[in-house]
Amino acid sequence: PSRSPLLVEGIDDRSMASLFFLFILPFVVVLLILTVIVRPRPVRIPLKGRHVLISGGSSGIGLALARRVAAEGARVSILARDPDRLRDACDAIRLATGVEAAAFAADVRDPEEVAHALEAAGHVDVLICNHGVFLPQDLDRQSLEEIRFTVEVNLMGTFHLIKAALPAMKQRAKESGLPASIAIMSSQAGQVGVYGYTAYSASKFGLRGLAEALQHEVIADNIHITLIFPPDTETPGLAEGVEHCLMLFVSILVDTYHTTLIQKK
Repeated sequence: PSRSPLLVEGIDDRSMASLFFLFILPFVVVLLILTVIVRPRPVRIPLKGRHVLISGGSSGIGLALARRVAAEGARVSILARDPDRLRDACDAIRLATGVEAAAFAADVRDPEEVAHALEAAGHVDVLICNHGVFLPQDLDRQSLEEIRFTVEVNLMGTFHLIKAALPAMKQRAKESGLPASIAIMSSQAGQVGVYGYTAYSASKFGLRGLAEALQHEVIADNIHITLIFPPDTETPGLAEGVEHCLMLFVSILVDTYHTTLIQKK
């Protein structure tokens, strides 16, 4: 016997409702639970009495951070290339906070120098990779030496620091039960490409990949990765970069003027 179209439609509706409650709804509930469980949560990293090492700590953002963590009661170490600037920075930290900071001279491009400095510094609870160079230039005008220098300092230097510090950080976090932290200083140019910043942006975009992948690797060790994107900040490095930009701008104007004269002739 033929069934009523209304009856068939009613059965189909009930079947779809049963399918939803049996299969789809539990799946959605599980997804919601997982979202709540695995979503990132802010973690407060205690600083008092703990060792904070800051690269690029002799000036600018690094020096400001060193003064701040010293005021918070941390044991502070700063790392940079120039011993004289490191000495001046330690004096500034002592005058501002009364804390004697330790200084380590090393070129972050050299993994052996970095490893030696980290060994001398001792275990690190909080590592702030703040070093960096800024040499803006059009890619076709910039030398391969400058490009390589930018990438080696900004990106490879960060790898060298983390590689040297990580084993002891893992052991220390395990023994103390306290969270450790690695903060990586990127830039707004590490979020969006900027004209004339090709090498610089590439090096800073690389830091994002490093930070995001590393967080997966060390979260089980209670080590937390922070990636920082500061805007333009009044530092010696920025001043040098601005001067470089002005020279680049003047060079472009001169080249444009000469090209225009040639075309007119």
